Amino acid sequence: MRALVITGPNRAEVQDVARPEPAAGQVVVDVQRAGICGTDVEFLTGGMAYLHSGHAAYPIRIGHEWMGTVAAVGAGVEETWVGVRVTGDTMLGCGVCRRCLRGYQHVCEFRHEVGIRGGWHGALAEQVAVPATSLHRLPGSVDDAAGAMVEPGGNAFRAAQGADIHLGDRCLVLGPGTIGLLSALFAQAAGAEVHLLGRGERSLAFARSLGFAGVWGQDELPDLPWDAVIDASNASHLPGRALELVEPGRRVVYIGLAGVPSVIDTREIVLRDVTAVGVLSGSPGLAGTIEAYASGAVDPRPLIAATVTLDELPGILAGARPAGAGAGPKFHVAL
Repeated sequence: MRALVITGPNRAEVQDVARPEPAAGQVVVDVQRAGICGTDVEFLTGGMAYLHSGHAAYPIRIGHEWMGTVAAVGAGVEETWVGVRVTGDTMLGCGVCRRCLRGYQHVCEFRHEVGIRGGWHGALAEQVAVPATSLHRLPGSVDDAAGAMVEPGGNAFRAAQGADIHLGDRCLVLGPGTIGLLSALFAQAAGAEVHLLGRGERSLAFARSLGFAGVWGQDELPDLPWDAVIDASNASHLPGRALELVEPGRRVVYIGLAGVPSVIDTREIVLRDVTAVGVLSGSPGLAGTIEAYASGAVDPRPLIAATVTLDELPGILAGARPAGAGAGPKFHVAL
């Protein structure tokens, strides 16, 4: 089968590789749609932290935002899975450690991450093998495009959930990238008045097209009380700024990651009685995301700028935007 392989920094190509065989407890999925994100770009550039910590190494087959149809099952897996449209969790815990047994498999010390960590091959390929326990069924009301947006949506769902938003609250999201925009959509669906702060006219203009209450440049943010602040940026100064902006007694959610350490003053957290929430993974939010997509409460599809072929993907990862691409931040691959 054909798969996207990153062989080293700034070297990506489509290769012919062996088709996966399902081990016991696993399924093989015919991938129909997969997305790329900032993590995938970091693997291409060589900046991804796991490359330096030893949790990942070249060559690597990326792809952790996907949907498809189950084609085969391994021993111990019910045959009824065959033919079912699914997406899957990225975080594959060991299943036996204290964290896994208490429902925190997404932060298991020994976890694999599909297309990211521990050598588990990703879904930017014609097929992917994953544990049956990681699967989530997709209802007919969630089409292929939305199905491949469940994984990033799970992160955003958890960010909005972590912000403890109530009807009529005012929420500020820092960073209008994919996760920031999805977080804003989930916050809006929860009844908040949503504003975004960003930089770059193209991303700000696109965010404005989605109908939020306010979209602001770096020097334009109005002096308003913010009941929740979600930092979905990669700017090292914004975690501290988020803490300054949030109303006393409310919550800041940190889901973005800067390339260098950020500094916050914990005295601000204590003296203003603020709760700070970190979100690593969408795992606990995947089911809720599917429900929101299925009901129409949140529609992630406007964020998709273009759907390309596997052969076009190396150029997309390197920063190319194909002719006719929309203004959204997300690219999908149809397989």
